[in-house]
Amino acid sequence: MGDPWLSIIGMPDDSADALPPASRAALAQAEVIFGGPRHLERGAAGTRGRAWPVPFSVEPVLAERGKRVAMLVSGDPFWFGAGGSIVGALDPSEWRSLPAPSTFSLVTNALGWRLEEVTCHGLHAAPLAQLRGALRPKGRMICLLRDGDAPAALAQFLCEQGAGAAQMHVAERLGGPDARLRTVQADRFDLTDVQAPVAVGVELPEGIGLPRTPGLPNDCFASDGQITKAPVRALTLSALAPRPGDLLWDIGAGSGSVSVEFCLAGGHSIAFEQHAARVENITRNIADFGLNARMQVTHGRAPEVWAGHPLPDVVFVGGGGNAALYDALLPALPAGTRLVANGVTLETEALLAQLHAAHGGSLFRIELAQAAPLGTMRGWQPLRPVVQWSVTL
Repeated sequence: MGDPWLSIIGMPDDSADALPPASRAALAQAEVIFGGPRHLERGAAGTRGRAWPVPFSVEPVLAERGKRVAMLVSGDPFWFGAGGSIVGALDPSEWRSLPAPSTFSLVTNALGWRLEEVTCHGLHAAPLAQLRGALRPKGRMICLLRDGDAPAALAQFLCEQGAGAAQMHVAERLGGPDARLRTVQADRFDLTDVQAPVAVGVELPEGIGLPRTPGLPNDCFASDGQITKAPVRALTLSALAPRPGDLLWDIGAGSGSVSVEFCLAGGHSIAFEQHAARVENITRNIADFGLNARMQVTHGRAPEVWAGHPLPDVVFVGGGGNAALYDALLPALPAGTRLVANGVTLETEALLAQLHAAHGGSLFRIELAQAAPLGTMRGWQPLRPVVQWSVTL
């Protein structure tokens, strides 16, 4: 590996004496040491110390290339740590990592939990709504939080999600002499003196969380009524077949409900919408589901609105589109792109039939009916049929 100039050192919440020999040697040899104030103090950085800038940036570290530099981070540098933020700008020969036990490991060992059965979340700079898709009956999760006020906010979020009975194990400064672990129920949270760094292990109650199957209830979404209804959305998500890491272009996104469920399944999405009021609804849905890191909305008309965006793995055309849209769209998509289009008008049905004849794939007519009052009894009320074309280009 040569002689890297940067050492990324995982620190326990203790003095540098608790570090293994290789980490202590790297710290002693460093000309410049970056870290948070607490780490710099416990690492005895002195005049060599440089506090992380606010907002966080690794640029000051890169500016010291050529010197012997140490980065002090909590626990495992590559589990929601600063290590992952810097190595993309470095050659592998420039750095080495010297990890310590992660905060997740410290919490599970303090509580006696199996780490492989726990979901882990880094929420230092992420919204609590990001947890919404991770809530499940009797599940366990560990949340790394930004400061001592955040556990109270987490308790309020859990109550809002119907999980007020959740047990919160508030872990402060684990791994050091000031470690403390206290347990409180979310709807009875009364801790006022929480000390950072803090993580919370959460034991969730029964009967909470979003279902894992597609087709969430329509009232889960902010909408003006322009929404792919739950049964059709379930069939649409099945045709879109989201895989972790896939990028969706959602053209004519409406409420963005298809994009939201695509992202909850592990994908990413760019929702394109020409109506400003609907863009506001999509923005609200992104926030409500905590999908800021996975989903974005772009206001404008197709095809001009696509310019400059990364090419997708999957495309959904919610309103069926018109011939001009497909004339622009199809040549722009790389081979292997999956395309799904829904239409409800006779004109769109005819267009999708033509596209199916020209490009193959599958063409379905989806007809649904729901029970509704009929005089003194009930009968079936047909919904508008939907034609769905799906193809791999």
